[in-house]
Amino acid sequence: MSQIHIAVIVGSLRKDSFNRQLAQAVIKMAPAGVQFTPVPIGDLPLYNQDADGNEVAAVKQFRDALRGVDAVLFVTPEYNRSIPGVLKNALDQGSRPYGQSVWDGKPAAVMGMSPGAAGTAMAQQHLRNVLSFLNMPTLGQPEMFLQYKDDFFTADGSVGERSHAYVQKFVAQFVAWVEQHRK
Repeated sequence: MSQIHIAVIVGSLRKDSFNRQLAQAVIKMAPAGVQFTPVPIGDLPLYNQDADGNEVAAVKQFRDALRGVDAVLFVTPEYNRSIPGVLKNALDQGSRPYGQSVWDGKPAAVMGMSPGAAGTAMAQQHLRNVLSFLNMPTLGQPEMFLQYKDDFFTADGSVGERSHAYVQKFVAQFVAWVEQHRK
């Protein structure tokens, strides 16, 4: 098996967001032969169709980073029962111009963390709808609706003992999903 490259997109801009911490913890769980690479979205301008074909450097760099990966892991918070606007903007930037989507056919997985008991269930459902339209086969199980608690992360930023096996199973299932759907 050749190296698997997976982009990690965090739907929060906050430096210390639970979801950014979760993404960093998952990156540490990568099995041999798998490389998780964060792809930032904070510098992307709002999508404007008038810019198609004349994109700023940040958009070109974002699209180039995604063209070179085998799959995408989305780690999203839930804002007002949906995905954050910054994440939707990134999805739009990657899908344009028409017919040149960097998302097309790339396997994906979705996870998220929130202080609320339902985790990010509504945001993930909305995100799955968009990913379906973008032709991204998305891992169905296990679902990762995580509730943040003070002991979720260890002092070094890893997933704590209580949840480690659960999240590691998700990572393993996602890698298997990517292997099944690699182009």
